Amino acid sequence: MENKILIVYYTYSKNTEKIAQIIADKTGGELLEIKPEKDYPSAYALVVAQAKMEILRGFSPKLKTEIPSLENYDTIFIGTPNWWSTIAPPVKTFLKENDLTEKKIVPFYTHGGGGAGHIVKDIKELCQKSQFLKEFGVYGNGNSQTEKMISDWINSLGV
Repeated sequence: MENKILIVYYTYSKNTEKIAQIIADKTGGELLEIKPEKDYPSAYALVVAQAKMEILRGFSPKLKTEIPSLENYDTIFIGTPNWWSTIAPPVKTFLKENDLTEKKIVPFYTHGGGGAGHIVKDIKELCQKSQFLKEFGVYGNGNSQTEKMISDWINSLGV
């Protein structure tokens, strides 16, 4: 049976989208960009303040993205920017509203210097009945070595 792959991601500054696109190119997986019903402000200082408040309050924004049936996918890559050491609120909404039981979950994240924070731990908390494969993280949108690093990472996953 073929391993169907879905790459679900939220991007604010297009960094996470760039990584998601490389993953799709390398795996043949389908892309699904998560978009909140109400866009975040374009001014960086405002989005930082709003994200901090949402995360502190445990807020999960409504999504305008139509989520396909996930039953046909075996492996789901979950991509997020590191916002205040955790997943972006739209990713939290996706994980809370969808049953990923027995799916292979592969976290990936972009960051501005904060590394993984507790992103992987937080995803695992929301997907307790899933199997987890090794995550991938990159600063910003990567560098000249990023594509090779992603290829090596995907090959190590066996998906």
